[in-house]
Amino acid sequence: MGILNITPDSFSDGGIYFDSQRAVDHAFEMAEAEADIIDIGAESSRPGSEAISADEELARLAPVLSALQGKLKVPVSVDTYKSQVAEAAIELGAGIINDISGLMADPRMAPLLAKHNIPVVIMHMRGTPKTMQQNTHYESFLSEVIMRLKDGISLAEQAGIHPDNIVIDPGIGFGKTVYHNLYLINHLAEFKVLGKPILIGPSRKSFIGQVLNLPPNQREEGTAAAVACAIVNGAHIVRVHDVAKMGRVARMVDAILCSGLR
Repeated sequence: MGILNITPDSFSDGGIYFDSQRAVDHAFEMAEAEADIIDIGAESSRPGSEAISADEELARLAPVLSALQGKLKVPVSVDTYKSQVAEAAIELGAGIINDISGLMADPRMAPLLAKHNIPVVIMHMRGTPKTMQQNTHYESFLSEVIMRLKDGISLAEQAGIHPDNIVIDPGIGFGKTVYHNLYLINHLAEFKVLGKPILIGPSRKSFIGQVLNLPPNQREEGTAAAVACAIVNGAHIVRVHDVAKMGRVARMVDAILCSGLR
């Protein structure tokens, strides 16, 4: 899953693809680099970020989605927790909704996705991007994350979303400490109990920067290590900025995991 942030303030590439034409060009570049999904986000979810209105989010998204509609050969995912934005995005060709709130922010989201038979990524997050790092204490970390995701799955299925249309994401960097993020990747196999495909998004995130003492644009090797470990521990989808390079990492890990004596 290739990341396309059409925001002025995302932590790693804010502003780079804020121009609609540059965003469209980059989507095609990632598809050419063999991304399987392009995930487009128009609102930053970095720690401490301020929410924007649905109208502003759509104003950023609509030109890009319109330009890609019917031309991009891979599915488009839209990263939003607002049903108004999701509905407009679906009309413009989005085939997946990636909801960082895990369907908890907007009660209209799950019924909307059920109505349109649209797959959803249910992510774990505490609070909102603005507040999520203010409370990172857990009594039983993995159990609490798994239970919250289980609640999201139940909400989705009760709304009529087909069980095969649900992907889970434990939410690297969302309401978690550096240790929590490392622990999540190391124990990702625990999430198999939920019976859903697992998406993981470690790309360039601050826990890598804090371990290696590096800025976002120098976290390539740390991202590669996190991606490799996540795949070994059960990740089905990896959400990354550097599609070509991380694609090679994924293919190499898959080759090793699928090897055997003949």
